[in-house]
Amino acid sequence: AERDAEALPLNLLRSRIEPRILYEDDDILVLNKPSGMAVHGGSGLSYGVIEALRQLRPDGRYLELVHRLDRETSGCLLIAKRRSALKSLHEQFREDDVNKMYFALLAGEWAKARMLVDAPLKKNVLQSGERMVRVSRDGKSALTEFRRKARYAGATLVEARPVTGRTHQIRVHAQHMGHPLAGDDRYAPEDTNRRFRQQGLKRLFLHAASAAFRHPRTGEPLKVEAPLDVELSVFLESLPKP
Repeated sequence: AERDAEALPLNLLRSRIEPRILYEDDDILVLNKPSGMAVHGGSGLSYGVIEALRQLRPDGRYLELVHRLDRETSGCLLIAKRRSALKSLHEQFREDDVNKMYFALLAGEWAKARMLVDAPLKKNVLQSGERMVRVSRDGKSALTEFRRKARYAGATLVEARPVTGRTHQIRVHAQHMGHPLAGDDRYAPEDTNRRFRQQGLKRLFLHAASAAFRHPRTGEPLKVEAPLDVELSVFLESLPKP
């Protein structure tokens, strides 16, 4: 799952990507992005989701990413098939009119049923070139709504709705509240990650479960949902209840 698309033959690529298309029409495509696959090439990768789609759709004259998802995150990824659709969706993202909901598993017991985290975020680039984000007074405003869904021993499943769209927003806001995401190699302490690994988690537990927006051509409201990956569902079922 970690190999980039260039290493995968076309038929294998097709079997990985095609069944994960959640919605498609003449204007847009919504993909349930697999975890471990970058949205586009760069940073040492020659291929990502968008290059894979272009390879699978050589006749598709226009395919552009509307937004990004972290490589480790799975779920709803919007792709424009027309320039006009890209423009409309970019505008909706800019105005915070796209309602995205994520499932995230947090370390520890998240105390409140519903909480709005309001903490500005600042992006830093490390010497290695890696991007790290932290809460900082002189950062950009960032708002995330968390709703508790299920309690487990040593973990809490939440719905996270980012009101703003900052890099690593959910991950850093959760860490800031003392409950980093399960499987987060970047922002969670190593002993937390080790505990979840020992319980069988092999990836970041962050999944873009739904995206609601206006259709770029018709203006009609549209909501697309991405089912939780089997590996995450199975992991949740294996966790002991409190």
